[in-house]
Amino acid sequence: MVDNGKWHEERDRKGHAMVPATPRDVVHIRVGSFLLVFMFAFAVLGVITGAPVMTGIAVVLAVATVVDIVLAVRRQKQRSDGEAG
Repeated sequence: MVDNGKWHEERDRKGHAMVPATPRDVVHIRVGSFLLVFMFAFAVLGVITGAPVMTGIAVVLAVATVVDIVLAVRRQKQRSDGEAG
């Protein structure tokens, strides 16, 4: 809800924020961000040790993870039913 240019979250009767997210989207974002840390570490390790295959695999998996996170965020923004995640 927008009021005078400021965003106010809708709250349920218990006071919890009502957000347009499903638990699946939240899991995709959280697990994906966790995996990105490890993919970055494997890519750096591959560069340091001179293992281009390991670096390539880590970069490809990181790109796939970023795409998954972006799609999960887009799904959240497209939902407008106010379902709490």
